[in-house]
Amino acid sequence: MQQIVDFILELDKLKGVTRKVRPLGLDRYENSAEHSWQLALFAASLAHCAESVLDVDRVIGMLLVHDVGEIDAGDTMVYVEGGWEERKAAERAAVGRIFGMLPEPQGGRFLALWQEFEDAATPEARFAHAVDRAMPVLLNLANDGQSWRENGISHARVVARVGPAIETGCPALWRYLEARLDEENRKGWFGI
Repeated sequence: MQQIVDFILELDKLKGVTRKVRPLGLDRYENSAEHSWQLALFAASLAHCAESVLDVDRVIGMLLVHDVGEIDAGDTMVYVEGGWEERKAAERAAVGRIFGMLPEPQGGRFLALWQEFEDAATPEARFAHAVDRAMPVLLNLANDGQSWRENGISHARVVARVGPAIETGCPALWRYLEARLDEENRKGWFGI
């Protein structure tokens, strides 16, 4: 029991990992724990739009663990270029430490879900990636391009960075977002 309690209290640190997107109507930035919670509900709501039947529980599990490594490694905006290998190695070390706090088989199960998400080789992992890439886009669309404007992110950079993962994991979601992104690009929401 103590190992589980220690693990859950360690996860509380994810609430302190700040991201670059603001929650709707708030002046602060969201944290990674909020992001993971919202993704889990988004995936559960969107699963019927997937190209194939999914194990939704596994998708939700992946989304709940996919950012746990940020407790040690911090969050990196998806549009940052370069250094991804080092960041992923730091996240891998972090999840090894954090999931290692749990007894087996729980720790191994969470680590396997994290790795499945990272590998993006299953339909569930590709769908989870689509949802993960789409949520900040949706928040930016609802917030007049807030983080794109603050960080000088171009329309082309958004499409190049998030489009392939969303289109691969949930083509219907990408069709919706692509049209919305094009519409907002005409309004000048993006950096150069």
